[in-house]
Amino acid sequence: MVEQHKKELEKQLWNIANQLRGNMSADDFRDFILGFIFYKYLSERMDLYADDILKEDSIKFDAIDENTDEGKEYLDAIKEEAIDHLGYFLKPSELFHVLAEKGLNGEFIIERLTQVLNHIEQSTMGTASEDDFTGLFDDLDLTSNKLGKTEKAKNELVTKILVRLDDIDFLHHETDIDVLGDAYEYLIGQFASGAGKGAGEFYTPPAVSKLLAKIVTLGKEKIGSVYDPTCGSGSLLLKVINEYKDQESYKDIKVYGQESNPTTYNLARMNMILHGMHYRNFDIQQDDTLEQPQHLEKRFEAVVANPPFSADWSASAGFLTDERFQDYGKLAPKSKADFAFVQHMVHQLDENGTMAVVLPHGVLFRAGAEGHIRKHLIKDKNYLDAVIGLPANIFYGTPIPTCILLIKKNRENSENILFIDASKSYGKGKNQNFLRDADIQDILKAIEKRELLEPEKANKFARAVSLEEIEQENSFNLNISRYVDTFEDEELIDISQLVTKSESLELDITMLDKAINRYCSELGLKAI
Repeated sequence: MVEQHKKELEKQLWNIANQLRGNMSADDFRDFILGFIFYKYLSERMDLYADDILKEDSIKFDAIDENTDEGKEYLDAIKEEAIDHLGYFLKPSELFHVLAEKGLNGEFIIERLTQVLNHIEQSTMGTASEDDFTGLFDDLDLTSNKLGKTEKAKNELVTKILVRLDDIDFLHHETDIDVLGDAYEYLIGQFASGAGKGAGEFYTPPAVSKLLAKIVTLGKEKIGSVYDPTCGSGSLLLKVINEYKDQESYKDIKVYGQESNPTTYNLARMNMILHGMHYRNFDIQQDDTLEQPQHLEKRFEAVVANPPFSADWSASAGFLTDERFQDYGKLAPKSKADFAFVQHMVHQLDENGTMAVVLPHGVLFRAGAEGHIRKHLIKDKNYLDAVIGLPANIFYGTPIPTCILLIKKNRENSENILFIDASKSYGKGKNQNFLRDADIQDILKAIEKRELLEPEKANKFARAVSLEEIEQENSFNLNISRYVDTFEDEELIDISQLVTKSESLELDITMLDKAINRYCSELGLKAI
């Protein structure tokens, strides 16, 4: 039932997005539709929460007269409770359905809507939730000409969106909070699939997120914290805590993230709140993680990331004395920040934590500074636990094959590194490949089984390799094909059988020729 409701909600929201965006680009319309959905969610949540408080007085929140002394007294009391419990406050006149109705009745609502969105943020000022709500609606520019050339056209489009959304009951008593959150993520994913190269900046494909989440929680009954230094829209963080949603400890997991893009940063915070995350349980910051890290003093039990592949960074010499990089003696190249993200994540990883990061294949074999860092990570620190090769074309905006580095500071199998070649384990979609549930399970089983075999005895999927072989025979080159033999044996050909078959065919041809000539002779035709 829940799954059916989720599918219906996803379809409704995507239809609204498609039908109303007109000539506006999907990227531009994304910010408007997602912002309005978030406003409607906050409004319904406020309305339901206030109604519950007022139940004993047999009063409905939206029926309170804001201009009377009694009404003001009620609102002051409700605001205090709402700020503590929800983190924000809305007046009855600021509720979503009120503005949608005004628009439907022909009123000009854009100016009022802008005020309401500002009031939501202002209601949190000086409170514990201020950081989580400040600037949330910055990308919802209701004065933008993208909404229409005239004020009338803008108002008409905004009204249409609000009225269509108002017809959907987000927080019905039968609706699981994750249904709306998942539908919101579905929309983000749909926009990402049409956004081309830029999509990877804010969204990790669900199956990849699921795999990373299961890897870092494998064998752990509970975790206290999870961190993503390049969190995008937050989907990867949510997938990790989702592994514990059936447990009481789920509510106690602290979520941390950092995102450099302001728009994506807002998406991440909205995504957390839409999934029912309490504002006290998540800390998402906006800044460049490598240049201005916001959580350096903390250590995390689970660390996950899908950083931008081979991104530029300053690689300033000053980083050689930075506690994240100083042990390695080398910095990642200015044009390839991949290992800089790895070093940063390792620094933030707790002693008993697990880290999984998606990277381009080049990190496995490139020489120079990257080779030096790779060697230090394996030989001196001995943190690298597994290398997993993923299929090509499973990420938005790039067809390149990628890999996952699994890193632990206290490794149970400290004498070897596991290599998994899952490059052929995928399903084919319309525009890109994807990991199937069976593919994810195969990878997890290989991690748990972890067979230490000689090359000639290993299967063509996974093999645990001794550190000695990695160093002495391969000089710390981690190219997966060096350790997992994926060569498919050619089928043996029986020459004598082929000769016999050939002779039989020649006999058949001779017999056929004779039959044709006989037929031609009967018809008075020239024989072939």
